[in-house]
Amino acid sequence: MMKKFGLLLFILTLSLGLHAQNAAQAKKILDKTAAVVGRKSGASANFTISGKYGNTSGTIAIKGNKFNARTSQAIVWYDGKTQWTYMKKNQEVNISTPTEAQQQSMNPYKFINIYKNGFNLSMKNVSGGWQIHLYAQNQKRTIKEMYITINKNYYPQTIKMRQSNGWTTIKVSNFKAKNISDATFRFNSKEFPHAEVIDLR
Repeated sequence: MMKKFGLLLFILTLSLGLHAQNAAQAKKILDKTAAVVGRKSGASANFTISGKYGNTSGTIAIKGNKFNARTSQAIVWYDGKTQWTYMKKNQEVNISTPTEAQQQSMNPYKFINIYKNGFNLSMKNVSGGWQIHLYAQNQKRTIKEMYITINKNYYPQTIKMRQSNGWTTIKVSNFKAKNISDATFRFNSKEFPHAEVIDLR
């Protein structure tokens, strides 16, 4: 009986050790990806988003936690605190302070900040890179689970996230490091003289 217990304890200790090693490796990959994506000078990419509310595609410019996303329906500016969303159809600009989930829905690179707190991490090797699994320790959190596929250059290619309304998949391509001005992330009313501005803060 003691032998069986000892063997069980050994297997449990080994599996916990391997799990911790796996989580540490996942964090290391995400740290390197965050450094590549979150470079101080900026970067740009193309993206497509598909989920419960339909599909959209566009381009994004990022610089740290700032972003500027453009689709055929809307333009979104976020300067790290305030978000401006311009709806082309009705020429309306909504000003808001977005939640974590709202930022993620328009900024596929938001994960570079949120993985550091409150998520259990694991990883597996896939063709050409890795797939990282993030699972929220608190399932009441808006983003409950994510799968991020990262290539060997530490560029994220697919981000799949689960919220209470189901799964959303974001595919990213044509990632380029480039110098981007801070003005890119703020709404300039002079460029949209006919837009109606609505402050939702």
